[in-house]
This record gives sequence, structure tokens and C-alpha cells, in this order.
Amino acid sequence: MNGVIEALHIYDEHNRAILSHTYTSRPLSATHLLPLYLEHPAPRPNLIYLPNTNSPTLVFSLTHANLLYLATSSSEIEPLLVLEFLHRVIDALEEFLGAPVLAHKIEANYDVVAQLLTEMCDAGTISTTEPNALRDVVEVEGLLGKLLGSINLPGKSPSNSSTPSLIAQNAPALPWRRANVRHTSNELYADIVETLSVTLAPSGRPIAAYANGTIAFTSKVSGVPDILLNLTGPSGKHNLRSVMELPVFHPCVRLNRWRDSPGELSFIPPDGRFILAGYEVDLLPFTNGKAGNLSSNSLRLPVNIEVKTGLGSAGSDFEVRLNLNRNFGPSSSSLSGSNRGGGSAGRSFGGPHAGSAAAPLLQDLVVSVPLPSEVRNLLDLRPSKGDATFNLADKVLEWHIPTKELSAGGSYYGLRCTVLGPFTEEQEDADPNGFGFGKDYTYDEPYQSNTDKKTKKNEGASESEKDAKRIAQNKILMPSSASVSFSVKGWLSSGIKVESILIDPRKSRGLGEGVKPYKGVKYLTVSKGGVEIRC
Repeated sequence: MNGVIEALHIYDEHNRAILSHTYTSRPLSATHLLPLYLEHPAPRPNLIYLPNTNSPTLVFSLTHANLLYLATSSSEIEPLLVLEFLHRVIDALEEFLGAPVLAHKIEANYDVVAQLLTEMCDAGTISTTEPNALRDVVEVEGLLGKLLGSINLPGKSPSNSSTPSLIAQNAPALPWRRANVRHTSNELYADIVETLSVTLAPSGRPIAAYANGTIAFTSKVSGVPDILLNLTGPSGKHNLRSVMELPVFHPCVRLNRWRDSPGELSFIPPDGRFILAGYEVDLLPFTNGKAGNLSSNSLRLPVNIEVKTGLGSAGSDFEVRLNLNRNFGPSSSSLSGSNRGGGSAGRSFGGPHAGSAAAPLLQDLVVSVPLPSEVRNLLDLRPSKGDATFNLADKVLEWHIPTKELSAGGSYYGLRCTVLGPFTEEQEDADPNGFGFGKDYTYDEPYQSNTDKKTKKNEGASESEKDAKRIAQNKILMPSSASVSFSVKGWLSSGIKVESILIDPRKSRGLGEGVKPYKGVKYLTVSKGGVEIRC
């Protein structure tokens, strides 16, 4: 595959083309391309083939901040390459125009956007995409140049009138780091964020449990620092390779060092914030949950959820129970190095700072219970804490518990609801509109009959049949699953920790003698509906 990107089009939320950039050939115009793209029903894939155009065209799409990005190619090309290019375009626009990228920002800075797109792709071939390298070659004027002057963007002032050739001569051979980086305060920050994805059986035993982690690193150090970041696992450094599965790294990471010594990330960082690495962790091997023994399950989650259905005399009630695990974090989870927000400066007289590794903080707890479409309404919502609302359009029950009530104490919370199903045929015939119309109030029955005793027996039998039928109908209206969303500051489900962040003074350049950067680490675990239990 040796195809090239022929054009890039950007549309706003009203499907109006706000920018079109042609790289090569004679591609479809923005006005002709959009109707062909919208002909495909939603949800549209990221790659669409248009065989009836002249010539047949591949359309790559990406939606971000209500803006639609379309890239076209009339020859075979690696799809992931083009999609990654679109992501890099968005990152560059956010770097130069500010996040989020809105239509009016692009329209007000066409000159900067045109320079970016030209430098990032040369005649359809992807070229410079690193933000730090783009800062040295893209010229920013006016107010935007003044705002970004602190990051050494070249402008038209005499002090920054160096030509690109001079910049290329003085720049280090690192495409991800710009030349002549200077900072008044030297700082190094590492933020590890893990996203939980856990599926639980009705008994509470985990069926699948994964954590997807991202290591974001922020470097604000002058010169060219050479950094070594040491990671450790829940049982030490020796088995970190088996814990961190499918690792991916920024190009600045020295892969040979990681292969020889797993857990050691040696790199020269870009200037500013960037994604250093990503990984996946299978949490089931640590829980012995695959053995099938419930008692062997030791998957420690901040919140345990349980759903009871078919409660009440008619089987029309269900209950959601939450059990907050106050000791889900390991007792030895204190950070070896400095802890942002949790170091000695962040400690209070009552103990460690909330949200640090020594005192994890549970926040943003939301329980979502999807209900069948046959449910007409929910009656008598009774949460023990927080607020519960039922979205009638989406048929979703949401239970919010504020952080204040979570930190106030207590470990058990409950929510009980009554399900109201559709109208029965008898109810529709007797009162189709619900206002009492259509009923016959005349009385035309005999005063007494010999069959009174028989009818009473039949009524008793019919009542029991009606109760059984009502319970069976309400069973269909019960929820089949429930999910929990939350965030925990200062805790990671995988147990991975940052052991140290070191700067090698022998390999670093331009750092200055006696400079000791401030180092900080933060941990965050997020579950956006990722913990789900089946009913």
C-alpha cells in the first residue's frame, strides 16, 4: 500500500464546510463529498468506500467536539495510518488554537491552520506530526503569538526572526522535543489513570475484569533531560511483565531498556504533557476467580453491588444494594516518592490528605439500571442516600450519591422501586383514557341467587390465578443488569505504582548544576459504567 491522503475537509455541527485542504490530485470537493457520506445510515463506520465516484474514493471520518473531519484517498492506503493522522491533526489544533477546537477558532486562524496542515502532510505523505516539532516551524502572529510566546514559538519579532534553516541546525535530533527549552520552575509529574471494565455474575463472582491504564507524563524541565521512571507491581518488580499486558509506548521510550528490565522507562521527554505509555491488566488471575470458587474471589472494588428482583406480594418491586468497601486500597500503598496533593505539604493534622495514595477518595458514584421498554413508570423511589430519578424516554433509572454523603460514614446503601407495567386489556376496556369515562354505572343484577356460594369459590380460585399471572407479568418488567460509575483518587485497581522518577545528570544537557526538579505522582481509577452486574 503506497497510497496518499488527497484532501482533508472539516465541517461544523450544521454540516457546513469550514475548511478544505487539498494535498494532491483532484479529489472530491467538500460540497460533493458530504452528501455521499451522509447517505450511509448511522452509526457510520470510520472508513467508507464510495465505488461510484470518479475515481472510487476511500473516506476516513472522525468526529470530535461537534466537528466532522473527512480525509479522502483514491488509492489503497493503511486505514490506521490515516485515522491516526486525523487524531494528530486534532491534537495539533488543540495545541495551537486551544481546547476544545471550535469552528470560530479555525475560521479566525486560517493562516495557522494552513501552516499546520501543510507541515503535517507533504503532497499526501504524512510528515511532521509531533507538536513540539511543529512549534519550531509554524509561525504564529498577532494575539495568539503573544499568548504562546512563553513557549518559544517563532514570530516576526527581531528576537525570534531565525530562519527555519537555522532552527534545523540548532535543534536536537529529537522530533518530539523542540529546541532551546527554558523553564523558570522545573517540574516532573506522572499521572496514571486506569479505566475499569468488570462484569459480575448474579452471585457476585467476576466473569471478566480488566483495567486499561494510561501513563500521562508532564515535563517542564529546561534543556534536554534524560529521565528514568521506575514502576513496580503489586508483588514487586519481577512479575511486572505479566501484569502489564499489551504495553504501548511513546516513541521517546527506549524499548531495549524495557525489554531487558521491565518496569524501567528510560526516555528524553517532549516538552509539556504527553502520553508516555498505555497498558492493559487482566484482574482475574489475581482474584482466583477463574477457579469457580466464590470464596476464593478477592477482587477488591470500592463498591460492591447487588440487585434483588421480584420482591413484594405481587413481585413488582426490586432493590439495588451498595456495599462501600472502606479498605479497598492496600495498607502499604503509600508512595515512595513525592505525591502530588498527598506529600508532606498536603498532610493535615488528622492524617494523610484525602485523594492521596495513603487515603483514597471515592467520588462521582452513580448507579444506572436499564429497564425493559414495557415499563410504563416507576413508583415510590426510596433511596436511603442520594437522589434517584427515572428517565421515562430512555427507560433508565439513575441513582446519584454525593461525595459528602459517601464520606459522612456508613457502608450500606439501598434503593427500592416499584415497577408499573403496561395497561391490561381489562383496564383499557374499563377506562381507556384513565379518566373514568366509558364505565356503566347502572345496576341490573338480581338481588339474590342460588349460585352465590359457587361464585365465591370461583372468585377465590380466580384471584389466586390472577396473582400468579400478575407475578409472571411483573417478572418480565424486572431489570436484567445494573452498572456503577465512580472515580477513585489515589488508588489503582492493578496495584501498579511509581517507585521513583530520576534524572541522569551525566546524560542530561542544559539542566544546570544543582537543579532538582519537583516531582509528583497521582493515581486515578475511573469506572464510567464499567462495573456491571447481571441479574
